[in-house]
Amino acid sequence: MTAQLEHPDLDLAAQVLDADEWRARRDAHRRAVEELIGPYLDARRRGARHPVIDFLFTYYSSRPAHVLRWHPGFGVTIEDGDEFLGLRGYEQTAAGVSVGDAYLRHRGEALAAAVDMLGATARRTARLGCFGLHEWAMVYRTDDTRHDLPLRLGSAGTDAVVESMPLRCTHFDAYRFFTDPARPRNDTTLSRVTQIAHEQPGCLHATMDLYRYCFTLAPLVPSDLTLDCFALALRARDLDMRASPYDLSDLGYEPVRIETAAGRADYVREQSAIAERGMTLRTRLLTICTELADLATVPGGRRLPSAVTDE
Repeated sequence: MTAQLEHPDLDLAAQVLDADEWRARRDAHRRAVEELIGPYLDARRRGARHPVIDFLFTYYSSRPAHVLRWHPGFGVTIEDGDEFLGLRGYEQTAAGVSVGDAYLRHRGEALAAAVDMLGATARRTARLGCFGLHEWAMVYRTDDTRHDLPLRLGSAGTDAVVESMPLRCTHFDAYRFFTDPARPRNDTTLSRVTQIAHEQPGCLHATMDLYRYCFTLAPLVPSDLTLDCFALALRARDLDMRASPYDLSDLGYEPVRIETAAGRADYVREQSAIAERGMTLRTRLLTICTELADLATVPGGRRLPSAVTDE
């Protein structure tokens, strides 16, 4: 059974999920994650490393448990939810267990920052002319590589590709890993301070960052959105590495040969599809974060009455 709690002052409604309903959603969520990365999780438990998927759990300082764990999101109360009381942000109320107002207010600044960055990115047109050269710029004119993998074209061939095309990276967290000789080749000098002025929705890493916002803002953000963003981050990371200078053929990854015109066209097609899906998810996430950021500033927070009314 799903019920609603009304808050007349804020004109808001909060769901109440009975135990059967929320446990069914929790179990379905876990099954969906297992379908996405089950073999990877099994290999990870055995200590195996993966140069493509590991990124989402190392660079982002996330763990598989973050994706596997279901959260209903702020404004949803669950009945018989004692197992959540040991998790950050949850509290007991008269109606059940939910994420508390105090935790929402605690995350107010993070929510406001997310709204600023997500909103700025969403307002821009996707730029699709970078061809994934950021990974190439990270190994330009150096013997050091970020992955223990061979380069498809060797060092000289990789350098030649970088020198044959302009670098058009807009994402600071990729640009900051460029080698010293590569950084001046970028068409824009990027910094953390100016990041919000350059982030744009065509960037694969800006799309992957949607997952980062979801898990860092948990349990405020519902896990159905986190899962959607994680699935898209997997797609983006897949293209990111297939278009990289690394040879991943032993792992079954077919390269996108961006050193050729046909390869660049393939890259743009996949990049465009990922960006389009990312725009939809970014809008959903921005809507949620904006509402939560506004609620976080309500004096005294949002208090829900204990009375429950059947739908």
